Amino acid sequence: MRFLPVFLDLKAGPVVLIGAGELLRAKLRVLAAAGARIRVHAIDGNQDFGLSSEDARVEIASGDPLTADLSGVIAIVCAGAGDVGVAMSVRAKALGLPVNVMDDLEHSSFIFPAIVDRGDVVVAVGTGGTSPVVARRVREKIEALLPARIGELAEFIGGFRKSINERIAEFPLRRRFWERVIDGPIGAAVLAGRKGDADASLKAISDPSEFARADKPEGSVALVGAGPGDPDLLTIKALRALQDADIVFHDELVSSDILDRIRRDTTRVPVGRRVGEPGIGQDAINKRMIEAAQAGQRVVRLKGGDPFVFGRGGEEVEALRAAGVAYSIIPGITAGLGGAADFEVPLTYRHEATRITFLTAHKARDAENVDWSTLTDTKMTVVVYMGMTAAPAVRAGLFAAGRSPETPVGVFARVTRPDAQGAVGTLRDLPELVRRTQGGPAILIIGDVVRHAGSLRRQTPKQIISDLLDAAE
Repeated sequence: MRFLPVFLDLKAGPVVLIGAGELLRAKLRVLAAAGARIRVHAIDGNQDFGLSSEDARVEIASGDPLTADLSGVIAIVCAGAGDVGVAMSVRAKALGLPVNVMDDLEHSSFIFPAIVDRGDVVVAVGTGGTSPVVARRVREKIEALLPARIGELAEFIGGFRKSINERIAEFPLRRRFWERVIDGPIGAAVLAGRKGDADASLKAISDPSEFARADKPEGSVALVGAGPGDPDLLTIKALRALQDADIVFHDELVSSDILDRIRRDTTRVPVGRRVGEPGIGQDAINKRMIEAAQAGQRVVRLKGGDPFVFGRGGEEVEALRAAGVAYSIIPGITAGLGGAADFEVPLTYRHEATRITFLTAHKARDAENVDWSTLTDTKMTVVVYMGMTAAPAVRAGLFAAGRSPETPVGVFARVTRPDAQGAVGTLRDLPELVRRTQGGPAILIIGDVVRHAGSLRRQTPKQIISDLLDAAE
């Protein structure tokens, strides 16, 4: 390791920035974003830095930087400075000042890392100046793993640190206290944006030492949307939850590729059901989740799509509330949106489709209970979940309500997965379109927007239009 990572106190003094052009402006933006006081020498005379004129932290310096007063300066940065940068490096080193000459390791005593900035939490990634691109790629990976509010969590802890440390004398016990806070419901509340709840919970701890000594960990439940099937569509927050979980209760239709993202030593429990097969029932699922959380486990309830779109997430939240179990909700990409993107069907389209209705019709009797008369507007796109079995009843209901038999329809099965398949035609041919997709799960999209479908895996757009024209004859 040639360069030791350190953090400069930007309140200790100004940073001198010397250079020209876009390289100078880029470094100026980095320093300004970090809150530095900056003294700028623009050796090309161009003082248009693209910053607010009200930014009092930026001082435009005149004169030769090689003879300028450097009293109180904490670091010197040269970007696009040419020979001036080399000469400035010699002067800085003679004065014992840290200096960076951009893309010149020989004349630099420090380098700029790739930075992950989360407020009070800052991560610096360096490659010794050999490959900034590799450093940026590593930074992107870290960015994806760190919670967006991790800096808020650090700030929250900082607000209580002195008072709690005064109440817990032993350092190991003090460390255990903060571990329990960060890893438990209090930390989860801060990361979920419920800082008020976290504040109240921490203040309610009457004996911090006893809290730290408690053998029983505090459990929690995360309701996580797995999306429609493609593991790359998992949210970053969902991925973190799967990696942190002690036990995962998952639907049967969650893809194996997504289950592979769960930590290997995590217990996996299938609790869903497939069409025609009995499941353990919602009450039993609620009971098992609550029992696991009350035993101190970090529980994930993993659902296909989104927990709150035909996923019974609302019922599970009610059960968790009633049991006093800490919980969080991590939304997922619902199948209707995933399928629309996968097959390039815009659910809304200017002047053609201005409204969307999502409904479920798992069985024929579900379709019979829908008031189809409210869904006949030709500018409304109707997205039907779990509608394969009920397709004839869906068609009959729309026909009875007056929707045209020539209304474009698409059936899109196993959306976002490698074996995804779609079929388009008209409302008249809906049952046949279902048969052509060779098995679910599938969504039905009904409306003029289906004419814009761009890809059906085995079909070109010309074939799509041909299918629609054939069906209309």
